Amino acid sequence: MQQKKEKFQSLGLQKTDRGNQGTKKARTSDKRSFQITDKKAFRTSDNKTSGISDNKASQTSDNKASQTSDNKTSRASDKRDSQTQQSRVRNKSTGFKEKSSKGKHAFNKSVGSEKNFDSISSRKNNSQRFEYEDDQIFWCEKCNLPLIGEECGRCGSRGKVLKLSQPADVRFCSPYEREVLDRQLHSAFGCNPLGERLILLNKIPGEDKTDEVLVDGFIFGILRFELSKMDYSFEPSLQGAKILLKHVQGRTARLKKINRHLNGKNISAESIETFDSNIKAGDFLLVTAGSLTGYGISYIEGADFPNLKTLPEHEDLTELGSLTGAGTKVLRIRKVDSSEASLHPETPDLTACIEANKKHLQTLGKNAINTIRGIISRKEYKTLPVYVSFSGGKDSLVALDLAQASLKQRELKAFFLNTGIEFPETVEFVRNFCREKEISLTEANAGSAFREQVGKFGPPAKDFRWCCKVCKLASAGDFETEKGASSQKGVTGVAYLTIDGKRKHESFSRARIAASETNPFVPAQLNIFPIRDWKAIEVWLYIHWRQLSYSPLYDLGFERVGCWLCPSALTAEYERVKDLHPEMYAKWNAFLLEWAKSRGLSEKFIEHGFWRWKELPPKMLKLAEELGISVLAREKTEDFEIEVVSGISPCRAGGYSIEAAVKGIREQEAAGFGNVLGNTVYAEDLGMLLVKTATGTVKFFSNGNLLASSETKEKAILLFKEAAKQFTRLSRCTGCGICVKACPVGAASLEGKTPHVSEACIRCGKCTESCVVTRYFNKLVPDLNQKLKV
Repeated sequence: MQQKKEKFQSLGLQKTDRGNQGTKKARTSDKRSFQITDKKAFRTSDNKTSGISDNKASQTSDNKASQTSDNKTSRASDKRDSQTQQSRVRNKSTGFKEKSSKGKHAFNKSVGSEKNFDSISSRKNNSQRFEYEDDQIFWCEKCNLPLIGEECGRCGSRGKVLKLSQPADVRFCSPYEREVLDRQLHSAFGCNPLGERLILLNKIPGEDKTDEVLVDGFIFGILRFELSKMDYSFEPSLQGAKILLKHVQGRTARLKKINRHLNGKNISAESIETFDSNIKAGDFLLVTAGSLTGYGISYIEGADFPNLKTLPEHEDLTELGSLTGAGTKVLRIRKVDSSEASLHPETPDLTACIEANKKHLQTLGKNAINTIRGIISRKEYKTLPVYVSFSGGKDSLVALDLAQASLKQRELKAFFLNTGIEFPETVEFVRNFCREKEISLTEANAGSAFREQVGKFGPPAKDFRWCCKVCKLASAGDFETEKGASSQKGVTGVAYLTIDGKRKHESFSRARIAASETNPFVPAQLNIFPIRDWKAIEVWLYIHWRQLSYSPLYDLGFERVGCWLCPSALTAEYERVKDLHPEMYAKWNAFLLEWAKSRGLSEKFIEHGFWRWKELPPKMLKLAEELGISVLAREKTEDFEIEVVSGISPCRAGGYSIEAAVKGIREQEAAGFGNVLGNTVYAEDLGMLLVKTATGTVKFFSNGNLLASSETKEKAILLFKEAAKQFTRLSRCTGCGICVKACPVGAASLEGKTPHVSEACIRCGKCTESCVVTRYFNKLVPDLNQKLKV
């Protein structure tokens, strides 16, 4: 079984990080003018062994000056940093940086075992990804304000560079997120020293919702949602720990004077003077050791500490044996040093922040308007209608406002794709906003399409988003706008223009978007992306500067606004649906539980969000192992049926894919027959079959989902049709044995009435040609082309 799994993984089936799927080009010239050339300000990206970037936690010049010489282990990091800076210089002209993901933010889970403290992200060491070049904002140290440009609009001083973790989509902390952070700080440390000061959140790779908490121009810590306990936790940075120590009312440990390097070391009971009783195993705790302060993580319950102090004292506590040898390990030091840290005396509000950034906002707006006007005024587009894709989210809101400012002499309309599973708040906001602004709104409603199809396809997943095709793309293709404008198509084939709020910093998968692109699903549509280079903080500053009303969902704990049950949404946000719309949540959860039960999956499988993937990524496989949750669905015997999700999708990593739900075929049967298509690898423990062909890949999951992928749309269609033909042949085999006689190499055989094809198959096609089922395939599946829309 292990050999199968290793072979399976060697073919690249484990999902790589999204960071491997995108690139970021250089920003427009006005944005580049705000960047500084001091490469020494760049921090290292090698954060392999810590949940917090220690370099980022010490970004202020005061802390840089105060770092002690006992951090010997940082020398290797400095060397790597130098190499990284040289690489950035080499790649600057391309607008993006290529980098191995193995050293980027391998954040550890907060659980009470040494193995997990030292765990590293399971990304492939040889995987490559592209990094955004503009991964920074500025910070005015005088006014204590974030800046989207280098110069502060209040005091005129130059801001310091604040480097951001990728994808660098920093935003303001929402009211609900402030409540969560306040609750975590009080629960863990009995205090919240941040008060009402401005707080930024920068999303980083993690198990679920994971954000760096930035205040006063430095990283205060990391706020993350943990799927194991379905709740938030907070990990302080080194600077955050030092500030918390000045206000703390719990979770502290004081070490005896130790003249040894402590960072990364395990500390035993005899080396500790005091250890608070309210500390739990797996908790982050604040540590003092003479003049050194910082933080670590506990191995034990604080109430058990007195019982561990029974061993005799060591005379020489500088011996490494007293730290990691005899005695029970009590805690692990994450980071300590002798530097000082404090909060800024100035606590400006959002109004001051807008004032400091007004000049930069004006430049951003002007460039976006010029982008829109530059495209719509081209000769071939001058007479075409212009629409704004208005989803009710913050980005499309800004795009709509910019479009209004751009189109003074041209009619503007908004269209809204109502999937039927939108938040009620979203539908209400879209309609009210357009009515108040007197904007013509066209609403395409998918109605009950999702409810009608979910029984066939099962719950949508991050890697099987059939819902977008059924609920969005089908409606988009039927828009009155396209029908009405079809007669106006010019030589370009474009019938109308759509202004869209898609941004590069939203995710690595969107990093390649250009100023304008045609829509692969609606070829007559040309999309324009005027804010593609903006970060979330720029979007929010623009909204507040322009005093635009926005969806209330953002203040209620949602980073993005979309379908309320979207598998791509964060589990932390999905949990908010339970609070805000308990009836909606209960109904969908009941379906998920019934779906899981019919496949032999537990309620825990649903509770911890495993339904959000068809092919579970390594982090979820690890979580399932930790929680003891089975992720293999029970096979179901049903009449054969193949239901194609409408359309052919462009893959994030390139190429095209076609998805379908197959009933009536067990994965073991498909595994024994897949060689007729290509080289087959069956990972029974992962519940997945992979077939690699000369033109692409076919994946078949234990729950019946089928995915065919190839480099071009035409090849994807041909590959899918061939897979569908062979699956039909497998399901309807009469056991006549003609294929066995036709095979020139003896690869075909029958096991009862079930055909089997061995690895000896040369794929000559003789068995397929002789089969009565494949001969009448077009009659057995007469509407396949219609379903594929070809």
